[in-house]
Amino acid sequence: MALASAERPVDNRREKVVRQFAITDAIFFNLSRAAAIIVLLLLGGVALSLIVGSWSALSTFGFSFLTTESWNPAKDRFGALAPIYGTVVTSAIAILIAVPIGIGIAVFLTELCPRMLRRPIGIAIELLAGIPSIIYGIWGLFVFAPFIQTTVQPFFINLFADVPVLSSVFAGPPYGIGLLTSSMILAIMILPFITSITKDVFDTVPSVLKESAYGIGCTTWEVMRRVVIPYTRIGIMGGVMLALGRALGETMAVTFVIGNAHRISASIFAPGTTISATIANEFTEADGELYTSSLISLGLILFFITFIILAVARFLLMRIEKKSGA
Repeated sequence: MALASAERPVDNRREKVVRQFAITDAIFFNLSRAAAIIVLLLLGGVALSLIVGSWSALSTFGFSFLTTESWNPAKDRFGALAPIYGTVVTSAIAILIAVPIGIGIAVFLTELCPRMLRRPIGIAIELLAGIPSIIYGIWGLFVFAPFIQTTVQPFFINLFADVPVLSSVFAGPPYGIGLLTSSMILAIMILPFITSITKDVFDTVPSVLKESAYGIGCTTWEVMRRVVIPYTRIGIMGGVMLALGRALGETMAVTFVIGNAHRISASIFAPGTTISATIANEFTEADGELYTSSLISLGLILFFITFIILAVARFLLMRIEKKSGA
């Protein structure tokens, strides 16, 4: 009897602890689910508000809004082709420039850099991500663009003057500002994201894998190419997609140096515009319903471009994970 009475309080304490754990787990589950639902509601609300705000322009111009280059507020003629072209071209060039440089810096910091310099260089690169975009824009307009105008653009114009296709891509005159300049500013801005994420995922590679590769006579290049990068390719792609999302939506820095011209040119030296730059430049001046709706339509297009690119990136990551698991 005494033993049974002694076990009864122990069982009661256990039931109480289990009940507390169940309540805590239920609260955590509901809070997590609510947070996920809130995110979906916010995303749906943003999309719905953009659709409602752009309905006037979309119903007026229809599909031609996406295929028309003309942008004339005085005559209420609007087309999104030039901003879409500028957004895609500048982001693509920025990624092409920043990805190899960022991965190269990450390789240097993890494998080649002296240990005493790794932390200072890493902190300096991460601080670049904290510089406001307007600072990049001012620097690009007053320092970088004149340098491009007097050195880089004349060099490429003369170099490819007689090459059939490249003569159009690198056609003059050298304005300084334009698609290439804004792309290079974007590349500088997204470089810290690619470098930091790539460096962090490189640090997750088990040392035994790299030491084994070095032990069988592999060079640093072979270790990085055949061991480190295949092991971390999912993280690298995630960093690239994060940087691409930043490049697609960048506003102020691009506005300063792209030229803000609503036209499409084969030359990457020519002035152009992006969706974000167009909205930033003209939203306060929009004095009509159709004009305002056209600018909101540009925002809706940018929303879907970003969504599609990130969805495709996620699909590619899932395929890579599936192959890695197989």
